[in-house]
Amino acid sequence: MNALQELNWGLIAPILLLQFILMIVALFDCLKNENLNGPKWLWILVILFINTLGPIVYFIFGRGNR
Repeated sequence: MNALQELNWGLIAPILLLQFILMIVALFDCLKNENLNGPKWLWILVILFINTLGPIVYFIFGRGNR
């Protein structure tokens, strides 16, 4: 428990907030978009369970051509 008190939350909190916002935006885009490269359920799992890289991979490879 002492290790959590020693963390510099001023540096970690913005990174966690950006990661959360990126995940939410990717989820909304995935649910709204019908033209995806692959099954929608797979992209939702990638976004949710592969922390920071999942949403980035979705935006690079998952979105279909518009």
